[in-house]
Amino acid sequence: MSAFVAVMRRDLLLALRRKTEVLTGVFFFVVVASLFPLAIGPEMKILRLVAPGILWVGALLASMLALGRLFEADYRDGTLEQMALSPQGLGGLVMAKILAHWLLSGLPLVCLAPVLGLQFDLAPEALGILTLTLLIGTPILSCVGAIGAALTLGVRGGGVLLSLLVLPLFVPVLVFGAGAVEAQAGGLGAQAHLSILMAMLLPAAFFSPWACTVALRIALE
Repeated sequence: MSAFVAVMRRDLLLALRRKTEVLTGVFFFVVVASLFPLAIGPEMKILRLVAPGILWVGALLASMLALGRLFEADYRDGTLEQMALSPQGLGGLVMAKILAHWLLSGLPLVCLAPVLGLQFDLAPEALGILTLTLLIGTPILSCVGAIGAALTLGVRGGGVLLSLLVLPLFVPVLVFGAGAVEAQAGGLGAQAHLSILMAMLLPAAFFSPWACTVALRIALE
């Protein structure tokens, strides 16, 4: 646990020293969520209808902006190789990096979503479900995205390849995340969608460090 906490703390401190990289995803999310109401117009019925999809697409794309940097810097300066050679399990260290990525790129989106949802005239119940789905769904994006980042590590044009790999895998999270808010707004209840999101989160959190470890060892060879 000491190594886990040390790696997570290190990644957080390094990211906070490069504040522009942290704020890029947050700024992107705010801009996307703010421009759509201006483009669609003041019709509240339409805004409430499209709000879940817009906010979820914005969160999905914002979380992808930091994926390319998840392992890249450690790979370039040799830190990743030292992690692989350390007596600590590489899977636990990778999980620490994934958690740090979510704290920097996912948690701010969760906190901002209810505020941005107000401009779409979402009901308080819908805002609560939106926040809950992002709280469950954004860790899935980080776990799955980490696998893609590990697979494309050191590959020329890896950013484009990373997008091609992970975007299809993000679609189910997007569908059920936005669908939960729409179901709640329509009076149908969001329990089924939330259960499916949780069913996706558990295997993603369990298998992601293992898959990343295998991909990283291949990249280091």
